[in-house]
Amino acid sequence: MRYNDSDRAREVAERANDLMEEVVLPIERERAGGMAVSSGTVAELREAAREYDVYAPQIPEEYGGMGLSFRDSLPAFEEAGRSLLGQVAMRVDAPDEGNMHLLELAGDELQKETYLEPLVAGDIRSGFSMTEPMQGAGSDPKMIQTRAERDGDEWVIDGHKWWTTQGVEADVLIVLARTDPDAHPYEGCSLFLVPADADGVDVIRDVPHMGGGGHGISHAEIRYDNVRVPEEHLLGDLNQGFVHAQERLGPARLTHCMRYSGMAQRSLDIAKAYTSEREGFDSALSDKQSLRHRIADAETKLHMARTGIRDAADRIAAGDEARVPVSMCKVFTANVTQDAIDLAVQCCGANGIGKDLPLSDFYESVRQFRIVDGADEVHRRVIARAAFEDVPEEELEPLTRFGDPNRERSGGH
Repeated sequence: MRYNDSDRAREVAERANDLMEEVVLPIERERAGGMAVSSGTVAELREAAREYDVYAPQIPEEYGGMGLSFRDSLPAFEEAGRSLLGQVAMRVDAPDEGNMHLLELAGDELQKETYLEPLVAGDIRSGFSMTEPMQGAGSDPKMIQTRAERDGDEWVIDGHKWWTTQGVEADVLIVLARTDPDAHPYEGCSLFLVPADADGVDVIRDVPHMGGGGHGISHAEIRYDNVRVPEEHLLGDLNQGFVHAQERLGPARLTHCMRYSGMAQRSLDIAKAYTSEREGFDSALSDKQSLRHRIADAETKLHMARTGIRDAADRIAAGDEARVPVSMCKVFTANVTQDAIDLAVQCCGANGIGKDLPLSDFYESVRQFRIVDGADEVHRRVIARAAFEDVPEEELEPLTRFGDPNRERSGGH
């Protein structure tokens, strides 16, 4: 399929495809199934991405990236998503990708020098510490319990977070905390840059979880006990934490969509290759009509997802917050990609659940997509709320109500 991508976007995506085919996928295939990737291999992959001129395409050049617009970066994100290693190689991997975007938007020059540039270079890692355990903020972020109080020229943070992606490995944590207890949470929370080694930061555990594969990324439970950070570690404007978080999450949801659509496409490619060679009941599996129709449906839905993602990205590029289109893309793509990968696993049978192919890692990874960055139900709530905002009541004028005969239409013909 050919989409309305710019020439620059296509050129970078083509180079990203070359990187994947010539470097990333061969390294992935050489690794034993399920084996974690070493830091040395990550460094090798990132150096290759720089050589192919596809490293951090979404980041301005002054901070170490390529300077592509958000919209032009998306096709390269899709190429990277074809392998869990591709995302790491090109420095478009979550959560650092979203955190870098947030620092670019909300950080001051000192914060960008201290944290953004090293993040882009891959010298440090980060976590976004927003979600809390039971009784705290989750799908309803207004339930936030973590607090930050000013004490002189410092902020003191107390709270309990979990599911902080990459929290175990992180060098810096972006923490959302309540700073004005009397205001509505959407207008009384702020973001803070907290060094992971600060006194009072207690990384309790890596929450056992599904997925990760060779990437091996953690999801940490963290206690913040009387953690002190200086005033200059406030990220963005005071009490505007939710505004800044939304600035991060909107684009991050679309980049997630592109990465997973790349994963889904590769899964279908593997399934087509496997079923074309594998025979059963006197013919290749790919000749079975029911299977062909299921592949056709998966390809169709994936195309619709890609088209919607680009439309939402165009709206963001035009200055629209695009909350409803982004929610539509997130919930639709999450389910489409999950179904496509599940179909690929089924097509490949025992080889689908084995670790010689990447499908089982993809399958474990994709299930979280329907929860992270907003569960399906949350996004459907956003979509439904907009759908019912302006109901055309005049459409029901012809109906007869109880006790009120519709005399205007009672005449015969």
